[in-house]
Amino acid sequence: MTPTPTTTPRAPRAPSGAGGSASRQHTLRERNLRLVARAIYDAATEVSGSPDAVPPSRADVAAATGLTRATVSTLVDHLVAARLVTELEPVSSQRAGRPAVPLVPARRTVVGLGLEVNVDYLGVRALDLAGDVVADHVEAGTFHDSDPAAVLARLGLLAADVVTRLEADGLRVAGARLALPGLVDARTGELEVAPNLGWSSVHPVELLGLGDLPVRVANEAKLAALAELAGDVPPSFLYVSGDVGIGAAIVVDRALFLAERGWNGEVGHVVVDPAGPRCSCGASGCLEQYAGKEAILRAAGLATEAPLDDLVAALAVPDGGTPGGRARSAVDRAGQALGSALADFVNLTGVSTVVLGGVYTELEPWLRAEITAGLGARVLAAPFAPVDVRAARAGQHAALTGGAREVLREVVADPAAWV
Repeated sequence: MTPTPTTTPRAPRAPSGAGGSASRQHTLRERNLRLVARAIYDAATEVSGSPDAVPPSRADVAAATGLTRATVSTLVDHLVAARLVTELEPVSSQRAGRPAVPLVPARRTVVGLGLEVNVDYLGVRALDLAGDVVADHVEAGTFHDSDPAAVLARLGLLAADVVTRLEADGLRVAGARLALPGLVDARTGELEVAPNLGWSSVHPVELLGLGDLPVRVANEAKLAALAELAGDVPPSFLYVSGDVGIGAAIVVDRALFLAERGWNGEVGHVVVDPAGPRCSCGASGCLEQYAGKEAILRAAGLATEAPLDDLVAALAVPDGGTPGGRARSAVDRAGQALGSALADFVNLTGVSTVVLGGVYTELEPWLRAEITAGLGARVLAAPFAPVDVRAARAGQHAALTGGAREVLREVVADPAAWV
């Protein structure tokens, strides 16, 4: 019988006492559980990126961690019983002894939720430990100058419905990450300001109304950048998320650079022209006024609420066609502005790879030439190390994927809470 939502266990909660939590986290058994879980999940990432790679066996995990085979075997049994790891069918080996049993992350057992409010949509996405999307819901809307209480309550209802359906199917929901397009204080989770939403000084978690489900808040571009780490990307890069607003994230050695409060990366408010149009942030000539989605659509002669497909179709009109000419002129102007602003970022940070996400992923074939030219002309190190510009590969609404993966990363980092 399918269990009801009320009978499905939620994620285990850590002890409330600081001293008890500290001692619990430092036990040898829990340290070894982390080592084993990490070895299996790291290997899964390598397997997904290489068709010739095979999942590790208990012996492989023992070799990778330095633990004895007996210890690894016991710990793997615990992870399997907790439905964090799955054993596949044994495979023959050239080594003497019994066939090896491959170990992989479990499917459809524990999931993480990615939530997002953006200017023109709300989203909920659930991923399991194997990286599969098990629930996905995106609802279009117009959230310029909206009421945060009403919008977050609506998103909370969408998320609660997804949680109910997942738990009814026997899946455990570990928690959620909420992506917002603005300044999020990494220490407190407060949204300080989101100019394109018209929000300021908002405590989002309590407005979601999701009860005891653990929810943390982060900037949209930063979560989208983390989604890229599952693919073939250099360990350090600058991720640029294009939508109505433009955000960015700096990844160094596969970790986000957050600075003091996590407020870095607001490339959309880098001034391109001090005499330019007024921005929603109150300044003039910001990058968003030249390369934001609505700015590009407007310059192309399209409605600001038009789908991106309309712009792409206009760009495909042969030379000489009026729609194509206006669209290409708008995208060229956006590329020039991006090249100028991103050159400042590259000069300051020294990263040599720029990943174009959000709407820029689809527009990358038309943006590339102007961005590359701007970077080549303005980045001091460009003659010695040209900047690599590439389209993001994490797919649509990448912040939802990045948020869900961050939840699951914490599950793998503390498997003892689930065993």
